[in-house]
Amino acid sequence: MRSPGLRSPDLSPAPLTLRGFTLIELIVVLAIAGFILAVAPPLIARAIPGVELKGAARQLAGGLRFARSYAIKSRKESLLTLDLDKKVYTVSGRTREYVIPEGIKVVLLTAESETDGAQSGSIRFFPTGGSTGGRITLSIDKRSYDIDVDWLTGRVRILD
Repeated sequence: MRSPGLRSPDLSPAPLTLRGFTLIELIVVLAIAGFILAVAPPLIARAIPGVELKGAARQLAGGLRFARSYAIKSRKESLLTLDLDKKVYTVSGRTREYVIPEGIKVVLLTAESETDGAQSGSIRFFPTGGSTGGRITLSIDKRSYDIDVDWLTGRVRILD
C-alpha cells in the first residue's frame, strides 16, 4: 500500500538539451579567463614592492629583537650595525650579513656615539634589556615602515 502524500521519484533521463554546456558558453568563459589573466599580472607586480618592504621591515625588527635577547642572555652588550651605503646589516651573535632588498631607501636615526661616519651606525643593546634607542625607516615611494627601538626598555616596534 502506498501512503497518500508520497510520490515515486521520477527516474527518467533528462532531455539531451539540458546536459553539458554549449560552445558559446565555453567561449564566453574562456574569454573572461583570458581577460583576467591579462589584467592580473600588473596588479600583482604593483603589490610586490609593498610585500617586499614589509618583509624587510619584519626581518630587520627580528634582528633587533635577537640583538636584545642576545645581550640579555650573554650578559654583554650587543649591536645591530647598519651600513647605509651597501644596504646590509650585521647582528652580534650571528656571523651572517643581511641584505636589504634593492630599491628600498634606508634612514637610520641613532645616538651620535653609535655612528661611524654618515653612512654607518649601530643600535646598542645592554644586558639589562635597555638600548641606545633609535629608529630605522624603510621606504619605497610613498610607503614606509619605521622600526622604533625604545631606549629605556629596548622594546622593538614596527610602525606603519
